[in-house]
Amino acid sequence: MNKEKFYITTPIYYPSDKLHIGHAYTTTVADSLARWYKFCGKDVRFLTGSDEHGQKIQRIANEKGVTPQHYVDEIVASFKELWKRMNIEYDDFIRTTEPRHVRAVQEVFRRIYAKGDIYKSKYKGWYCTPCESFWLENRLEDGKCPDCQRPVELVEEESYFFKISKYQDQLLHHIETHPEFIQPETRRNEMVNFIKSGLEDLCVSRTTFDWGIPVPIDENHVIYVWFDALTNYLTAIGFPDDEKQLNTWWPADLHLVGKEIMRFHTIIWPIILLALELPLPKTVFGHGWLLFDDDKMSKSKGNVVDPNALIDEFGVDPIRYFLLREISFGQDGNFNRRALIERTNSDLANDLGNLLNRSLAMLNKYFDGVVPNPDKLQDVDCELKQFAKDTKDKVVRLIDELAISDALAALWQLIGRANKYIDETAPWALAKDAADHQRLSTVMYNLIEVQRIIALLVKSFIPETGVKIWQQLGINDALDDQLLENTDWGGLQPGTRTKKGDPIFPRIEFKEKVEAKTAESGKSQKQPQVKAISDENLISIDDFAKLDLVIAQVLTAEPVKKADKLLKLTIDTGGDQRQIVAGIAQHYQPDDLIGKNIVIVANLKPAKLRGELSQGMLLAATSADGTLEVVSVSNKIKPGSRVK
Repeated sequence: MNKEKFYITTPIYYPSDKLHIGHAYTTTVADSLARWYKFCGKDVRFLTGSDEHGQKIQRIANEKGVTPQHYVDEIVASFKELWKRMNIEYDDFIRTTEPRHVRAVQEVFRRIYAKGDIYKSKYKGWYCTPCESFWLENRLEDGKCPDCQRPVELVEEESYFFKISKYQDQLLHHIETHPEFIQPETRRNEMVNFIKSGLEDLCVSRTTFDWGIPVPIDENHVIYVWFDALTNYLTAIGFPDDEKQLNTWWPADLHLVGKEIMRFHTIIWPIILLALELPLPKTVFGHGWLLFDDDKMSKSKGNVVDPNALIDEFGVDPIRYFLLREISFGQDGNFNRRALIERTNSDLANDLGNLLNRSLAMLNKYFDGVVPNPDKLQDVDCELKQFAKDTKDKVVRLIDELAISDALAALWQLIGRANKYIDETAPWALAKDAADHQRLSTVMYNLIEVQRIIALLVKSFIPETGVKIWQQLGINDALDDQLLENTDWGGLQPGTRTKKGDPIFPRIEFKEKVEAKTAESGKSQKQPQVKAISDENLISIDDFAKLDLVIAQVLTAEPVKKADKLLKLTIDTGGDQRQIVAGIAQHYQPDDLIGKNIVIVANLKPAKLRGELSQGMLLAATSADGTLEVVSVSNKIKPGSRVK
């Protein structure tokens, strides 16, 4: 029986300079989806590569005094090295300077020319060299390129033109009848409006430079770089020589591209395919930009983030996790150092790493590190088992919707539920009484089993972490051989000897000036931050008296939308009701808080968190291992009582 196939591509990146964290974002998403669908049992092909022709490359090479080929060879080598460091497992890396691609592009040109859809004329108009884009004057913005806002050049030369206007209505019909073709919806609306404003025939050859693929019918011309580049998606699956391979993989299931190149991928590319009488890709998804401190990354602004430097400092998986979790796919996302550190400490060190460390430490203490046989399940065990199943189903659905951030948020709720299960079952208390030994066996089996499932579900996104968890759990079956079906509860074999190791995510101490250089090595040394008690940070009784600490009863509790760490609470402070927002969602279920008498700072200045008003702050304690507990008192102390 043939497996279902999944063909996914990134844009092929332009080697005008080294790649930055925005390129790493796109490729990490593609790699994670490719890994995920392999995990789901599909036959997957993942393509990335480099787009190496064009006037811009020729100019840069000339400035450096090297040939264009020599220049791109060096830059492309840095691409491949970065993808190796980022743990990117592509199936093919296409270069547009390869003979197979030259042959494919020239064949596309021949076929479309033979149909009468390409003709020779003269071009006079505006050209943006950085974007390699032609523009009519009425499309310019203040005389500049509407995409990059840089100056354009007036170009006049003999050229070949592609009759894309001929296919305008056919393309619009396809978009209207296949709403999944352009995603998200906002991008689809933009492209529809652009098409309806009228398509002009596209200039598809140049004569003012020669760094490109020669036009097969006229070698005085080279083929326009975008006509060349877009064909890569066919080259890599055998066009024009291997029809069987082409029919196996085409149409592509998913083209991932940045929103700035949607026009090329959803207008020019599909019209090339229509002219070739080939099916269109199933989905072209235009994701947002990765901003740096809310500003678009730009070499000229000096705010480009080098992923290699981040890998050197933080490792690969914290970066992969941050990119996938922090950014809602399809929207612009923001990168900053503090957010990366906080997300690593909170989700990876406190929640995931601490769960593994605590569980294996208890298993070593109570069962010499060997997974025991479980006994009858109690309600709390059945709840954990059902939560794991529901999480798997939810992650599957959300990934299919390309809601990757939401899928990871759902997975981290399972991690939070497992941490809560430890508190609910209290293995340390069960270990005190021999009569509870079998119950302790069941609890410890469940804890290790849920982490086996977690390792399987995270391995597509943070693969090194999946391997580390798998190794510490002591499971001999190869992780790469595990499929989605292996997440069913009960796959862990009793008698498995675990191998507790070092914490998989040590906490990172944040400082504004994080690095200090040693004279001997020149390497970065992280300096611990310890806030010692001194005369400078002592407070007076008058300072303490400024805090209005009040007992409040929780009346309602619910998650804050699109904020996986926040809960919104309605509280009673003794006849007065108000709302507070607290970052405790990964440690408490809403129902667990209702009826609790908690301690709040009642006179804290109100603030808005994710659009929700917070009128106060609850007190909570956090232990060194990351366990959090809300400070509360018994119901003997009435709401409105003061803490002194």
